[in-house]
Amino acid sequence: MKTDIHPTYYAGAVVTCVCGNTFTTGSTKKNISVEVCYKCHPLYTGEHRFLDVKGRVDTFKKKQAAAATYKATYAGKKNKKSGAEEKKVKSLKELLSES
Repeated sequence: MKTDIHPTYYAGAVVTCVCGNTFTTGSTKKNISVEVCYKCHPLYTGEHRFLDVKGRVDTFKKKQAAAATYKATYAGKKNKKSGAEEKKVKSLKELLSES
């Protein structure tokens, strides 16, 4: 068996959250920093809020607004086209009976 292939395990690794909460756990790193922990996570606290990581909520809202404006501008064009006389597509039977 090979020796010295596994990383060092720290039984007293300190985990630090953005909210200020710290606790110890076992890990291969001495210090771990996290964005959300059990004291500030919306699932555990019962709050309804968005966890905005790298502006993802803002970009999602921008995409929704752009889609709504696109839908509003092009919905009228689609209705005009469907109201016009549609081209009748002939079936195979009709094409064969003509010749």
